[in-house]
Amino acid sequence: MDGEITPDEVNDLLEDGADVCVVDIRDKQSFEYSHIPDSENVPFHELSGRIAELEGEDHIVTVCPHGKASVQAAQLIGSYEGTADARVESMAGGLDKYGMKFGLAGDGDGETEDSANAESPF
Repeated sequence: MDGEITPDEVNDLLEDGADVCVVDIRDKQSFEYSHIPDSENVPFHELSGRIAELEGEDHIVTVCPHGKASVQAAQLIGSYEGTADARVESMAGGLDKYGMKFGLAGDGDGETEDSANAESPF
């Protein structure tokens, strides 16, 4: 793992069209409800089995609700031989900070009545 990256830096990379792979480690339902546009959903419990999907990426940023679990995910990804040459970072403050400043996208078609009425965007 190469450390942490701020939500501002992640937003700048995305706005500039940088080659960055944003990996959202929340469950599928949470991801469908809200996420960073163009991010990929790889739930944490599936990460070890799907880590090979990240081979060949140059820059990987892991995200979670508050920036804690994404540190563990970044460490796991960074320890994988197939991502040894990649820059792997965790987004500090998580989706909570990113969403408050830049907003999050939602798929909408995965919403249930319960998720539509949920107070938290996560």
